[in-house]
Amino acid sequence: MTATDYKFEGWLGLDASSADGKMVWGEFEPKPWEETDVDIKVTHCGICGSDLHTLRSGWGPTLYPCCVGHEIVGTVVRVGSEVKNGLKLGDRVGVGAQSDSCMNRINGDCEACSSGNENYCQNKHVGTYNGVYLNGGKSYGGYATYNRSPSNFVVKIPDGISSAEAAPMLCGGVTTYAPLKHHGAGPGKTVGIIGLGGLGHFGVMWAKALGADKVVVISRSGVKKEDAFKMGADQFIATAEEEDWTSKYKSTIDLLLCTVSDTRMPVAGYLSLLKMDGTFIQVGLPDDGFPTFQQKPLIFKRVKITGSLIGSPNDIREMFALAEEKGVRPWISVIGMKDANKAILDFEDGKPRYRFVLENQENGAARL
Repeated sequence: MTATDYKFEGWLGLDASSADGKMVWGEFEPKPWEETDVDIKVTHCGICGSDLHTLRSGWGPTLYPCCVGHEIVGTVVRVGSEVKNGLKLGDRVGVGAQSDSCMNRINGDCEACSSGNENYCQNKHVGTYNGVYLNGGKSYGGYATYNRSPSNFVVKIPDGISSAEAAPMLCGGVTTYAPLKHHGAGPGKTVGIIGLGGLGHFGVMWAKALGADKVVVISRSGVKKEDAFKMGADQFIATAEEEDWTSKYKSTIDLLLCTVSDTRMPVAGYLSLLKMDGTFIQVGLPDDGFPTFQQKPLIFKRVKITGSLIGSPNDIREMFALAEEKGVRPWISVIGMKDANKAILDFEDGKPRYRFVLENQENGAARL
């Protein structure tokens, strides 16, 4: 297959109304080809909260037209002559939320890129969609038939993980795996996961897979309590149903991973759950900012508040290895690519249990 044998087509957001289920199917021009690139025939793409934020310009002005989707899995159909990470035609691969960084091409040196932390590159961080590459081309995501990405950010999918299961791991999975690994979730630690949604359900399973002594889920209500225990949680706190939760569970948790994207969340209450020298990690990103809180927990218990951004290609590879070894698999619903508009509306309504994955079926979405 040559570059002229296929078209790049996908669901395009033309303005902020596209988040209301008004994406339109159309052709788009991928980034200008470079010999370090690969083209991927998309088979699956997970739906992520970032897709909705971007479609409605929630995190800033979107570069419309925009094709979202950064949990991309598919088959390599074109490989550049300068690709050096062993990718070849026919490989089953994935692309997460980032598709390029400066890779030391700006100013000659980049601490983040040189140390394998490309996701924290301060010179040039290109999102898999709604970004601009160094060669001036726009990035388009995976609600599409094909994707073109720089090979450094394309990762092989292990044989033991299905394409549908691998897709949501590429953003939702690594966004929770990376901070838990970095901050020492494992034996001897009690880990709390705030919010049991698409991110939170991954957090529970990673904390268990990493060997944490105890995993606690913190949610507003007890609706998902049974699911939490099936995922491996040892304890469940329903903050809207237990009036004394802040005092009852005070200073019992070492590490809190917060997946909530809501300025109304009771941050002060969450911080009260941490032990001395405990760490609060924020990975949810509300459109309107982080809520205010009193500083006392920081001062009286030496609590640390930090954040985490997706994961590097090496983080993704490590995560897949752990998933294969420990049998970690996301809870997913597979939906035809033709139903993407309905799927994002259902996603916004909180219907996923716990991730939606779009699938390009035989003959593809091109026949929509």
